[in-house]
Amino acid sequence: MPFDTIFSWIIKKRIEQIEHFTENPIDTQKAVWDNLLEKAKHTEIGKQHGFADTASYHDFKKNTPLRTYEDFTPFIQKSIAGRENILWPGKTHWFSKSSGTTDAKSKLIPVTQEAIQDCHYKGGKDLLSIYYHNNPGARLFSGKHLILGGNTSVNKLNSDSYFGDLSAIIVKNLPLWAEIRRTPSKEITLMENWEEKIEKMAKASLKEDVKIIAGVPSWMLVLLNKIISVSEGKSLLEVWPNLELYMHGGVNFQPYKNQFETLLPTQQLNYYQTYNASEGFFSLQKENKADDMLLMLDYGIFYEFIPMDKFDGTNSQTIELQEVELNTNYALVISTNGGLWRYIVGDTVKFTSLFPFKIKVTGRTKHFINAFGEELIIENTDLAIKAACEQSQASFKEYTVAPKYLNGNEKGAHEWVIEFLKPPENLSNFIDILDNTLQELNSDYEAKRKMILEKPILHKAEEGTFSNWLKSKNKLGGQNKIPRLKNDRQFIEEILLK
Repeated sequence: MPFDTIFSWIIKKRIEQIEHFTENPIDTQKAVWDNLLEKAKHTEIGKQHGFADTASYHDFKKNTPLRTYEDFTPFIQKSIAGRENILWPGKTHWFSKSSGTTDAKSKLIPVTQEAIQDCHYKGGKDLLSIYYHNNPGARLFSGKHLILGGNTSVNKLNSDSYFGDLSAIIVKNLPLWAEIRRTPSKEITLMENWEEKIEKMAKASLKEDVKIIAGVPSWMLVLLNKIISVSEGKSLLEVWPNLELYMHGGVNFQPYKNQFETLLPTQQLNYYQTYNASEGFFSLQKENKADDMLLMLDYGIFYEFIPMDKFDGTNSQTIELQEVELNTNYALVISTNGGLWRYIVGDTVKFTSLFPFKIKVTGRTKHFINAFGEELIIENTDLAIKAACEQSQASFKEYTVAPKYLNGNEKGAHEWVIEFLKPPENLSNFIDILDNTLQELNSDYEAKRKMILEKPILHKAEEGTFSNWLKSKNKLGGQNKIPRLKNDRQFIEEILLK
C-alpha cells in the first residue's frame, strides 16, 4: 500500500481529536493547565509557587508572577548546569538558541522531550494531517521535503546538554518516517556557513522530486533565486514540477506572496502558514487559502493574554481564553511542557474567530513605533508595503522602519529603508501609496499625519544591505529576521551605515 494512502488513513483519528478540542476549547485548556501543574508540582519552580496547592486560575495568577526571559535566566542556568527538576521534571538536555529578531543577546530556551514530541513534532504532523484532510488527493510522501532552517549546528553546553537553533534540535531528533523523505543530505543541512549551504542546497535539490518546501519566506526566496541561477535556464516549475505545498512562518507572508507567485506561477501549489517558535508550536492554518490560523489547544501549552492597550510588562493583568474579543491586539503569555511559566513571549496576536479560536500574528510587544502617539504595528506596515508594491509593479526583499524625531520647527516622520528586488518606476508615487494606506489602516497615524508627521522618508538600499548587516552581527541564517519596526533609531542607523 503506498505511503500516502497509509498516512491518509492514520490521520483520520487526529482530525477527530482536533475537532474535539475546537468544540471544547475551554475544557481542553483546563485539562492542559491541570496536567502542567500536576507534573511540575515537585520542581523547584513548582514548590516556589505552590503548584500542589493551586486550585484555581485566580490562585495561579496570584502566586506565579509574569516573567520575561531575563526573569527565567537563573532557573535556565541551573538547568544548563545539569540540575534536575528545576522548571520541568527530570533533566533538560536541549536548549534552543532563539534568534527571534537581531538583538545582540541570544536566548537559550529549554526544550524538553515532552515539548519536542507533544508540541513541535505534533504541530508538524497536524499540519500534514489537516492538509491531507483538505486535499484527499495529496501525494506529498511520494517525493522529498526540503526544510530550510537556520544554522543547524549543535553545540555542547556540557557533557549532557546541547544548544542550537530550533531547526538543529528538530533535525537531530527527527523520526525515521520524516528523515527518509528529507532533502538535502544531513552533511549539507548541518553546514554552518550559511552562504555555502544555500549554494549546495540549490545544487542538490535540482536532482530531487521536491513536493514540500518549508521555511521563512524572505530566506526561502534567497534559496529559490539561487536555484534559478544554477539551473541552466530552467524555471522552478521545471525543476520541481510536482511541488505541492509551501509551509511558511516567522514573518507575515502577504508582502512576499506576489514574489512567490511570480517564481511559481501554478495553481497546484498550496500555501500553509504556521506559528512556531522556540517556546512552542502555537497555531497553524486549517483551510486552503485561509489567512488566519487555528490556535492549537492540546499541545501542552496553557494560554493567557494581555490586552495591548493595557500592557505594562510583568505588571500587566492577564485574561483567559474565554475572555478574549475579536480584532483586539493581545500580548501572548504561555505556560508550557517546556518549563516556561506565565512567560511573556513578546508576540502580539488578534483573534479572527472565537469558535473555533483562530488568530493572526500582528507584531511584537517591543517592535512597534509610537514616537508620536501613532501606535504603528507590523501588521500595518506589512499591508502598506504590499499595497504599494502591487500598485507600483514593484517587489522588495526586506525593509525596516524607525522614527525621525521632531527637530526644532521640523516635523517628525517615519524613515523607511527598503531593499527592492524590483524598484518602483515612480518612487514618489510609491511613497504616496504607502502613506495613504497607512492612514486608511491606522486612525492614530492618520491623525498624527495631520499634526506632527510628514510623509514617510524612503531610502532605497543597495542589494545585500540587510544580509551584510546580519552577517556583521553573525546572524546570517534562515531563522534570523530583520526588525521591521523599532521605536528608536538603533537598527536603522546601523543599516544606513552598511
